[in-house]
Amino acid sequence: MAERGCPLEAVPLPPEVRESLAELELELSEGDITQKGYEKKRAKLLAHCVPLAQGVDPSLQAESRTSGSLQATAPAAKQQKPRPSNARDERFRSDVHTEAVQAALAKYKERKMPMPSKRRSVLAHAPVGACTPPDTSSASEDEGSLRQPGQLASTPLQSCPSVEPWLDQVIQGSSTSSSASSTSSHPGGKPAAAPAGPVAHARIADLHSAPPDVTTGLVQHQHAHRERPQLASVRGVPRGCGGSVLETAGGVPVNSRVSSKIQQLLNTLKRPKRPPLKEFFVDDFEELLEVQQPDPSQPKPEGSQMVVLKGEPPATGTDWPPSLLAALQQWGTTQPKAPCLTALDTAGKAICTLTYGKLWSRSLKLSYTLLNKLTSKNEPLLKPGDRVALVFPNSNPVAFMVAFYGCLLAGLVPVPIEVPLTRKDAGSQQVGFLLGSCGITLALTTDACQKGLPKAQTGEVATFKGWPPLTWLLVDGKHLTKPPRDWLPPARDSGTGPAYIEYKTSKEGSTVGVAVPHASLLAQCRALTQACGFSEAETLTNVLDFKRDAGLWHGVLTSVLNRMHVVSIPYALMKANPLSWIQKVCAYKARAALVKSRDMHWSLLAQRGQRDVSLSSLRMLIVADGANPWSISSCDAFLNVFQSRGLRPEVICPCASSPEALTVAIRRPPDLGGPPPRRAVLSMSGLSHGVIRVDAEEKLSVLTVQDVGQVMPGANVCVVKVEGTPYLCKTDEVGEICVNSSATATAYYGLLGITKNVFETVPVTAGGAPVSDRPFTRTGLLGFIGPDDLVFVVGKLDGLMVVGVRRHNADDIVATALAVEPMKFVYRGRVAVFSVPVLREDRIVLVAEQRPDASEEDSFRWMSRVLQAVDSIHQVGVYCLALVPANTLPKAPLGGIHISETKQRFLEGMLHPCNVLMCPHMCVTNLPKPRQKQPEVGPASMIVGNLVAGKRIAQASGRELAHLEDSDQARKFLFLPDVLRWRAHTTPEHPLFLLLNAKGTVTSTATCIQLHKKAERVAAALTEKAQLSAGAHVALVYPPGLDLIAAFYGCLYCGCVPVTVRPPHPQNLATTLPTVKMIVEVSKSTCVLTTQPIVRLLRSKEAAAAVDVRTWPTILDTGVRPRCADDIPKKKVASIFRPPSPDVLAYLDFSVSTTGILAGVKMSHAATSALCRSIKLQCELYPSRQIAICLDPYCGLGFALWCLCSVYSGHQSVLVPPPELESNVSLWLWAVSQYRARVTFCSYSVMEMCARGLGAQTAVLRTKGVDLSCVRTCMVVAEERPRIALTQSFSKLFRDLGLPARAVSTTFGCRVNVAICLQGTAGPDPTTVYVDMRALRHDRVRLVERGSPHSLPLTESGKILPGVKVIIAHTETRGPLGDSHLGEIWVSSPHNATGYYTVYGEEGLHADHFSARLSFGDTQTVWARTGFLGFLRRTELTDASGERHDALYVVGSLDETLELRGMRYHPIDIETSVIRAHRSIAECAVFTWTNLLVVVVELDGLEQDALDLVALVTNVVLEEHHLVVGVVVIVDPGVVPINSRGEKQRMHLRDGFLADQLDPIYVAYNM
Repeated sequence: MAERGCPLEAVPLPPEVRESLAELELELSEGDITQKGYEKKRAKLLAHCVPLAQGVDPSLQAESRTSGSLQATAPAAKQQKPRPSNARDERFRSDVHTEAVQAALAKYKERKMPMPSKRRSVLAHAPVGACTPPDTSSASEDEGSLRQPGQLASTPLQSCPSVEPWLDQVIQGSSTSSSASSTSSHPGGKPAAAPAGPVAHARIADLHSAPPDVTTGLVQHQHAHRERPQLASVRGVPRGCGGSVLETAGGVPVNSRVSSKIQQLLNTLKRPKRPPLKEFFVDDFEELLEVQQPDPSQPKPEGSQMVVLKGEPPATGTDWPPSLLAALQQWGTTQPKAPCLTALDTAGKAICTLTYGKLWSRSLKLSYTLLNKLTSKNEPLLKPGDRVALVFPNSNPVAFMVAFYGCLLAGLVPVPIEVPLTRKDAGSQQVGFLLGSCGITLALTTDACQKGLPKAQTGEVATFKGWPPLTWLLVDGKHLTKPPRDWLPPARDSGTGPAYIEYKTSKEGSTVGVAVPHASLLAQCRALTQACGFSEAETLTNVLDFKRDAGLWHGVLTSVLNRMHVVSIPYALMKANPLSWIQKVCAYKARAALVKSRDMHWSLLAQRGQRDVSLSSLRMLIVADGANPWSISSCDAFLNVFQSRGLRPEVICPCASSPEALTVAIRRPPDLGGPPPRRAVLSMSGLSHGVIRVDAEEKLSVLTVQDVGQVMPGANVCVVKVEGTPYLCKTDEVGEICVNSSATATAYYGLLGITKNVFETVPVTAGGAPVSDRPFTRTGLLGFIGPDDLVFVVGKLDGLMVVGVRRHNADDIVATALAVEPMKFVYRGRVAVFSVPVLREDRIVLVAEQRPDASEEDSFRWMSRVLQAVDSIHQVGVYCLALVPANTLPKAPLGGIHISETKQRFLEGMLHPCNVLMCPHMCVTNLPKPRQKQPEVGPASMIVGNLVAGKRIAQASGRELAHLEDSDQARKFLFLPDVLRWRAHTTPEHPLFLLLNAKGTVTSTATCIQLHKKAERVAAALTEKAQLSAGAHVALVYPPGLDLIAAFYGCLYCGCVPVTVRPPHPQNLATTLPTVKMIVEVSKSTCVLTTQPIVRLLRSKEAAAAVDVRTWPTILDTGVRPRCADDIPKKKVASIFRPPSPDVLAYLDFSVSTTGILAGVKMSHAATSALCRSIKLQCELYPSRQIAICLDPYCGLGFALWCLCSVYSGHQSVLVPPPELESNVSLWLWAVSQYRARVTFCSYSVMEMCARGLGAQTAVLRTKGVDLSCVRTCMVVAEERPRIALTQSFSKLFRDLGLPARAVSTTFGCRVNVAICLQGTAGPDPTTVYVDMRALRHDRVRLVERGSPHSLPLTESGKILPGVKVIIAHTETRGPLGDSHLGEIWVSSPHNATGYYTVYGEEGLHADHFSARLSFGDTQTVWARTGFLGFLRRTELTDASGERHDALYVVGSLDETLELRGMRYHPIDIETSVIRAHRSIAECAVFTWTNLLVVVVELDGLEQDALDLVALVTNVVLEEHHLVVGVVVIVDPGVVPINSRGEKQRMHLRDGFLADQLDPIYVAYNM
């Protein structure tokens, strides 16, 4: 990096000062000295040499640096500028880059980001000592850019006074701000140009603009769709707080930790990433994703079209052997003692030197064994051309070389692969696919290696996942057979067949085999010999993997052609002693060395105190990954330190290679005729548009690359466009390098399609003319041709990420992340960057390993700074940043990170990070445009529009009551107390009720007379003991049972108004008792009827802690206990109260809605009897019938079925209390079977319990005699959209027990009318339709085919009850809607409730909900508004009257819908998507807070896996609903509150979240 903008550049430093400086930098990078100490010592060292340097203006330096795009550095030492002394030896870093990062971070000084909250147990790291630090040494074979120990603590900027505050400040901000980043992120001139004057203040003020008023946002949102005042209804108390939460106007708890974080998040999101969108209304259903338009001002290539670059002609006249095997035979027989290969152990001692004679004889022996001694069924196992796997460890090059040449001699094709260490190695399955596709049946290995492989129980080598069955042959001498003297192998070392196959892992993780034919192998060896000037008996030190790539080409093939001596340095030795390769160069006087920039970097860290090494013997130091754009800093740093030890600058020879084209280019030393080396300082912004620019405006955001030399002898090279037709690029354009040569591979083995695309590309000129008659091979390298015909590589196709219209290189982003300081929290060598497709665009993901001692805050701060740096330097957002515990990322064979496996784990939710930061708000800029509502279309226009479109008005009704029953009986049955008395008189012994316990035994029964007498005694107690008069309200707090029914009728007998209340849960008094108290108070009950255990509970100490027990009204105990005094007198009531009119209040029905509103409705005697009559007719209930009920008896239809219908219709009800199912899940099904019930009712929670608990036990139930064939209809009582998945799985599971396929159906009721739909026993089966979910968001109904994208199945909610009329009305204009619209369901029926019962008698609410009228059309009928959205469809089926049947489909509660981006979303749809995202998600609930979508998921798994869910949840909601999740909350199972009907209480959950009561495992705030 000679051209750094550094003041020291002009002053040549003495070598000893340079060396001391380098050591000093290392001490700092490893934390041995402090920053202050470093600066002191550095100043001291430089004081003698640079008295005036500090005065130089850095901007001048920078200008001089970028004055020319490509600068030549002459080979002579005099012209070679010394490396600036402040350059660290970090592996992929450049000072310019670090400057850029620091400048970028300075802009985002104090932007606060909300930090994720974590439960402590998730944080508890193992003690530092217990954690093995990860393999920081690692470098993968492809991701060289990932190593950088030490920390970039000092930058040249620190001498500038204006910069110091950046580094001292703890920056927590986020780079969400800004479209500004593209314009102002690279101030020209001084790197630290801080904005000054009023402009600066304006910008800062804008960053910290006033927070949005979250409370008003909430209120508006909550009441957007209902003009219902909330005064009258009482908000349910959030779980876990005793009703005393301080609330602001909108119900927001004050001073809450969570809401302040959300507030921070809102502030962070104040400045959107993109300009505001034009307002418009999407009325078609195709929500088009925004397509990012190219920026008209983006740089475009301006050069002329490039010409094909030709390499020098292959050398002729040299007496090379005709083939590689001929060379082996020649050296093996004429120079048998010449050393061929020296292998070292982990201590660096030579354990074995293979001579050419030994190599020849052992290879012969192996080839003879392979061809003659391996048989299967008396046939030879192998024939020439067969493929054989070579499985050898990196520490045994000798055995590998023998095996490789043995296969070549036998005419077999070797396929070297990595040693599988476990049965589930990263990428092992893909390797198995390669072995299978190559038809491999034999694997060669060594004795020691085979012993280390995982074994099956038989002692054989285990079969690895995805691998074909293999025979293992050991190549150690004792296992081979000596060939006869005159035997010669049938070597086929010519022809088009492959000589060997090298594996290659693609970006997606698939493994392919690259086939290299014999001719190419020989041509490659000759080209390398010519380019590198190899000569006989030269010594080469090889640090690379000898099984593939440059390690194989130089260290195993070309070396044999030239009778060279290779010293192979194993990876394990490099880890133990990084200086070992330099020591071996010195010891063996090696002329050439083959390394990666990683190895140069490691040796820098270890070179202190090693004064005696000398590199003067080297004439060529080949840097195999010189094509990595960030290798230049390693080369410079290495030269800086080792120039004083004999290393000549011209010796460093970077090269570029790819598995397909083999060696593409290599830098030649001057004595071989190479031009002087060059480097290019390129604008990162230009590169992202595929253009080569040196931009004076953008001095900070640059990439410095070195050339990788000239093209190989005999090769033609050109650069073509990456996508589409392979047009030649212009001279200033970046494209994919293509090679045409006799020395390239020719195919992907067995894959003809992709072979054609890669190996048979025909580049064409702009006019479309092919540039050559011979095909070119694509190398997968991105680059351009510079001056002197030198090749420059700026990245790899595999690391390319296309975001919007710009291309970014994974390595560049890694380098930016590594330049963010301080680096104490993550391991340098363990960073992976890849892209994942979300919403049809690539999104960047960065994963790093976190050090065990890093604190939560530090890591989070580092992550937020990385986001800012990447945003500023690359103008691209990072979608997800994850930190994982040390040593948990999948490793590539020789260290480094297995990128494709990491990506796979990320997508499958198997990465298990310990810290996650998602930034969808910043990155996702292609969401569909938000819907802008037009001025509202009036109701009259709506009707006309529907008529014109041929759509009928959506209204339907059940059967007429007048035709069904004579009116005398209806009049006689008008009052339920009269009905009970009449039944007690006419059929006294007829059984009405039968109660079962968990064991299935009948605990109590009630005949007509028993119930009548018990009710009389309750009535007497109320009038005498409680002194109650008619019209008094009485709370009935009973467990499910007959006492409740008797108490209910007792109240009616004396004219009191009963209110049924669910008793408090003894184990959960704190949360259940306040609700009981609230209902008792709100209903103005003057007396509580209950049983002795509950009386004790209501007055207990525990109860006193939750509520004020002194304010309970009179409590009477009505429980029947033998030989005990209770509160019920033995005498009966004097006379039974008869209401003066049917409209008198019969009972109050209280229930907490899913939105957390406690609402009580009034049911008159007329409505009560009408309800019973409708149910009786729909279900054909007569005294001879038996029905089974497994419901809670406290409100809605459950109460009506439990307490009212049997008395009205006379049928027998088998009562199964749902709590009993907790100890005996099969109780309900057993009861249905035992009593042969034709009709049965249950709730979703009961059905789910049965499906989960009994799904696998149907055979056991059958043996117990459970038979469900008697069931005609099984109805789920609910106030929600039917849960199709649950009802269908229930039907399938219990089909084996005889449950008819069509028996299961749903009912629908709500607060204003508890039973609107009920399937009943007659009539057509329920129908299911599929609607377009996107259309529903616009309140439209569009039917689609099953399985089409975005389809949502909806099933009918049962048949409309007799006497009920339904219409679909517009939620705002209140006009009638057509069939194709989603609207609010309005209902008119004799059993509508007569109004809300409220403390103040709020009239507005009553009028709005219970006596609404249409604004157009039939304006006379009085309707009740259900508060549910739905639609009607006329089906092809006919009902009992012969008319076509109208089906009602309920979509969801209006109060619960989420208004986001101008569209209406139903929480259940988002929740269904989220639950499908990962198997560990047990339950999910969503709600909005201000304009943020909050997703709460229950984790059914280990807490350590919680953070996997954050990205998956965010992805799935984006993909399927086009919404950005604001907050992801991960909680324990059971935290999402569910009411007795099995419905989620989302508003309770929201209150709990905002009051910080959920005890979440993790809360992630998405940026």
